[in-house]
This record gives sequence, structure tokens and C-alpha cells, in this order.
Amino acid sequence: MVEVSRKYVFDFDSTLTRVEALDVLAEMTLEGRSNKDEVIKEIQKITNLGIDGDISFTESLERRIKLLHAKKEDLDGLVEQLRSKISKSIESNKDFFEKYADDIYVISCGFKEFIDPIVKEYNIPSDRVYANTFKFDEEGNIIGFDEKNVLSQHNGKIDCLKQMNLDGEVQVIGDGYSDYVMREAGIADKFFAYTENVHREKAANNADYVTPSLDEFLFVNKLPRNISYPKNRIKVLLLENVHTAAFDNLSEDGFSVELIKHSLSEEELIEKIKGVHVLGIRSKTQVTQTVLDAADKLLVVGAFCIGTTQIDLETAKKKGIVVFNAPYSNTRSVVELAIGEIIMLMRSVFDRSREIHEGQWQKTAAGSREVRGKNLGIVGYGNIGKQLSVLAEAMGMRVYYYDVDDKLALGNAVKCNTLEDLLSVSDVVTLHIDDNKANKNFIGEREIKQMKKGAMLINLSRGFVVDIDALAEGLKNGHVGGAAVDVYPDEPASNGNFQTKLQGFPNVILTPHVGGSTEEAQRDIADFVPNKIMDYINSGNTVDAVNFPNIRLPKQNKSHRFLHIHKNVPGIMAKINKVLAQYELNINSQYLSTDNEVGYVITDLDKEYNKEVIKELKKVENTIKFRVLY
Repeated sequence: MVEVSRKYVFDFDSTLTRVEALDVLAEMTLEGRSNKDEVIKEIQKITNLGIDGDISFTESLERRIKLLHAKKEDLDGLVEQLRSKISKSIESNKDFFEKYADDIYVISCGFKEFIDPIVKEYNIPSDRVYANTFKFDEEGNIIGFDEKNVLSQHNGKIDCLKQMNLDGEVQVIGDGYSDYVMREAGIADKFFAYTENVHREKAANNADYVTPSLDEFLFVNKLPRNISYPKNRIKVLLLENVHTAAFDNLSEDGFSVELIKHSLSEEELIEKIKGVHVLGIRSKTQVTQTVLDAADKLLVVGAFCIGTTQIDLETAKKKGIVVFNAPYSNTRSVVELAIGEIIMLMRSVFDRSREIHEGQWQKTAAGSREVRGKNLGIVGYGNIGKQLSVLAEAMGMRVYYYDVDDKLALGNAVKCNTLEDLLSVSDVVTLHIDDNKANKNFIGEREIKQMKKGAMLINLSRGFVVDIDALAEGLKNGHVGGAAVDVYPDEPASNGNFQTKLQGFPNVILTPHVGGSTEEAQRDIADFVPNKIMDYINSGNTVDAVNFPNIRLPKQNKSHRFLHIHKNVPGIMAKINKVLAQYELNINSQYLSTDNEVGYVITDLDKEYNKEVIKELKKVENTIKFRVLY
């Protein structure tokens, strides 16, 4: 069987670069003009009309140049700008352009003056660049273009490619309909609609392949690439109205992301999880063993919150699924709400507010007290508890804390040896304990009776840690002077009707699990968790993983990276290295980290490898998951 040679014809604007060069030039030359924005908008409109074939390209070119008011000297600045605007996946696959240099061409309706110096850095010489050229007057003003150049004419790319008379299979890669016409005319064998920078419906609808990145193009053609598996083929499912910045962060990195605003039931998630590589959730979605059993491609779960009890961490670990959470991102938000609620409860602000809303004027100092000099009891002296301790003390409160672990006091905070000691002395008790199932009804009838009469209770931790019936009774008989509750044992999956026994009591603040729901916190979480996910998918790093050995390692150039997850039994490393030795693969570096159950080894190799080695590594006894990263 004779292998057919291929030729690869690239567009320039919005393909090799993320931008349209003339748009960038317009930004430069129109700086300081009062009508800059309108002119640039008009140029962009004309550009799109020409690309989509709605006006002749000649007309598109003429109209844009007239609006530019550019000079020859502006082109050097334009080239510098374009060097920083190379498409991300083009830049990361420079090896492809070097290795296949003799088979790569550029056909563009842009201009050689700025294209040549850019593509030269990708081993594409000027004689394989087909583009327009500018005309200048004696003062160096750009006054037009060479009308004799076929690329200045409507559908000029067709005539250009015909004249080149390339042998073998010709593949065209571009973003616009003006690139597709070469395929339509029958002189190109395949058209790849390149959508990394812009998605043009007309081009995509007519393409043989829609390619969101060069990685996808290389993957389809079985060509060498920077990563083994295109990111656009990695499916990400985000649930529970995760901040849209998470969607943006993951999408911009090239992943295919679906965002659902509500949680899913176990049955719904079992169906939805099939084919998903990355799952993002908050606190309501239950990732059970049954769900994980149905997850045929799942690599990582991101919890966009602090708690992880909604995830079966052990099953995830046994299946080689890494879990990340956001342990610090909403700390300040929760602390600020706690401070606000302490003040509101001590001053009976909500009662006075309700009275005004009902048309009553009840000015009184009764039941209204300063927080200064009062005793605050913090149950759980972790990140939130400690920060609250500092702020409360700054307001003049005396701080007491209780924690099952030995925690060093900050400032003048006093450690209590027992929960009872803390409850008996506190004017306000605030709960900041974790989601361990053993903490169910941590505050029940007995503990409420141990509180000072008239003391306040705040729960911003987990709904199940407080016995709601016992708290309601304490409020009813007056032993509890007020409460602020943000979390409940049973919370609805989506916004709508909600009932709790705590409704209707005076001096009780009820909020719908919004302790960490500030714009700042949700944005921080939407950055933190996706960064951890991307770091794992892109580099194999597991730093800050909840259920997995932690490894941080640098990204390697000119190497291949194998990721191997296995049961932690003796001899696995020896077996892995035996396979690598059999295939004469030289190890550049190797990293291993284990816990009681699993081992995670990362191996960097310095040469091309026989693909059979992958099959052999997957066959190593006690292998859980194996992945080639790049």
C-alpha cells in the first residue's frame, strides 16, 4: 500500500493568529480619534462580510484600507503585536510545523508584509506564503493593494490554489467560508473549519471536519502533537449553577463544557455521567459508588465548595478518580456573614425591621445589646473559626473556642477543654465544624440546655450538625435568645418552596445556604477549582487533591509523559520499568507517591515510542488507570 502524500494549506487571520490583522492595525492607527470605536466596528463588519462571501473580497479589501489611514511604518508595530497573538494550539505545536515544513503552505487574503515575518518563525518560508501586497505612496501611506494579485479578487483563493498545482491530498485549514470555497471548487480534498478563535456558522456547516484546535486537526490526521488527546474531546459537566467563570476558564483552555444550573438525582447523574471526563459539583449532588460505577471515562471531580462528604472518596480513589475542592476560597465570606449575624442578633435588628415593614414604630433599647465585652464561643477552630476569632476580638468580644484537635489560639482567644465549658460561658455560639457524618446532631437537646439562658446560636457549617427540633424547642421556651441558620438537614435541589420548623420565630435569621455565596467567593472558587482540574489534566499534578497522593512536577519539553495509577502493592515500579526497558525507552525523570491504597507514578521519556508499550503498561498487574499525557 502506497501512502498518499498530503499538503496542508493554512489560512492566516483567525487561524494561525487569534485575530484579524487589519483589525489590530486599525486599533493602532486610529488611536486617539473620536470616532475610533465606530470605525473599528465598521471594519470588523466589512471583514466578516468578505469572509462569509456576502460581498466580494475586492470590495471588502478596498473599503477596509480606506478606513485604516495606515502607514508603512505602522507595519513593524503590527508584526510585534501579532507575535503575541498566535493561536494557542498553533504555538504549542511548533514541532509539527518544523517536521512537516515542506508540506505546509499559507494562502491568505491578508498581506505578506505582516504574514511573512510571523510564519517564518514557524519554518514557513516566504515562497510558500501566498498573500496580497500593499501599495504605498511617496510618503509611505498605504493607499491600496496589488490588483493583479489573484488573492485580491473574489474567490481568489481558488485560482491561487489551482496555480500552485500541488500533488497528493490537499487539506485546507481556515476559519471562513472563503477558505471552504477551495474545497467546493474541487481543488482541495478536505476542509477543516478552524474554530479555536471564532466560530463562523457558514464555514462550520460546510466543513468536512470542525476543528476547535490544531490538536484536533493533528489527532484526526494521526500526526504528532503536543498532547495525546485533544482537549475539545474532553467533556466537562458542571452542575448546581457553578459560577460562569468556571465555564469560561475551562472552555478557554479548550475543553468541551456543559453547564447545568441545578443538581441531578442519582438516577439522572448515572445517565448523564457516561462519556464525561470531568465532573464539577457543589454540595447537593451526591457522587455515590453507583454513580462512579457508571462513569466510564471520569478522570477528576471538582467540588466547588469546602465539603466533600457528598462524594464517595474511597470509591473514587479505587477507580483512579482524583477529587479537588475549594477549602479556602469562601472563608472570608462565611466569616463576614457570621460577624453581621452576631451584631444583628444582639441588636434584635430583624425584629425591628419586621415591625417597620408591618407599619409599626417600636423604638426600644430592650433586647438590644452591644457585642463589645460579650463572650463568643467558636466551635471548630479551623480556617473560618480562626479568622472569625481575630475579627470578633477586634470588635471587643472575648473569644472562646473548642476543637477536637489541638489548635493554637490566635490573639487572646481561650481554649475550652470541653464543649460544655464553651456552651456554658458563651453569649453567642457559632458552629464551624466539618462534614464528618459523626457530627450529626452535634448540637442537640442536651447541648442546647447547656447554653447560657438567652444565648444565641449561629450555624453556618452543615445542616445536620444541629437537631432542628431541639433548636425550635429552645427558641419556643426562651432558653435560646435567637438564632441564625444558613444550612438545613434537607435542602431542595433548586430554588422554590421551602419549609422548616424554625420559621416564624422572633429574632431568628434564616438564609438559604448563602454563607459562601458572595460574588467574590464564587469567583475565587471558579478560578481555584478549574485551575486544579486543568493542572491535573494538562500536567498530571495532584497537589491539593482530597483523596490522592500529592505530586507537583514541572512540564517537560521534548518528552513524553506517562501517568500510571495502581493499587499500592509491592513491585509495581519494577514491573513498569521492566516494560519500559523491554521497549528500550530512556527515562528522563520519574515520580512516585503513594498512600495506603493507591500509588501514582509519572514517567517522562525522551524518545519516540512504540505504541505497543501502552498496551503492555495497561496490562501491568494491579493497574487502575493509565494515561498518556503528551
